[in-house]
Amino acid sequence: MMDKHITAPLTQETIEDLHMGDYVYITGTIYVARDAAHKRMSELMAKGEDLPFDPKDNIIYYMGPSPAREGRPIGSAGPTTASRMDKYAPALLDMGLKGMIGKGRRTEDVKSAIVRNGCVYFAAVGGAGALLSKAIVKSEIVAYEDLGAEAIRKLEVKDFPVIVVIDKDGNNLYDVAIKEYCKE
Repeated sequence: MMDKHITAPLTQETIEDLHMGDYVYITGTIYVARDAAHKRMSELMAKGEDLPFDPKDNIIYYMGPSPAREGRPIGSAGPTTASRMDKYAPALLDMGLKGMIGKGRRTEDVKSAIVRNGCVYFAAVGGAGALLSKAIVKSEIVAYEDLGAEAIRKLEVKDFPVIVVIDKDGNNLYDVAIKEYCKE
């Protein structure tokens, strides 16, 4: 396990160097989308229409921010449970999405799509939304403004802290941690 500083969007070379358990600090552009936005994107994909942003090489953060305080680009910005997006994630990964940030376990279909596409699943610390928001330097809505906190946002982040939970080879920190815990 190592501390790594990476830039988003991701390159395959960057992903090759990320391993389960690594502490990672992301600088660059990431996108925010939750349940309702994923449903709308899925409907667009079913019709063969373009998505509101190109998922290729990008990272989606499963988060619904609170309103920004004066002088800040965003309010509290903690992760939401990733499993709610599991029915949509494989299709986005197959379209070139390279990373996801959330909290909690993923289904076998998502894990298979991660390995098949050479991607990564990061976890952000739940309950630390106010702290995480300090790493967000810019936030803009790019689609579905009518969804409020569930609109798709483009974030510029600097040293956004995450942990690699599932790496490109399918190594899963949650599974390893459970096995280690059960040994005790």
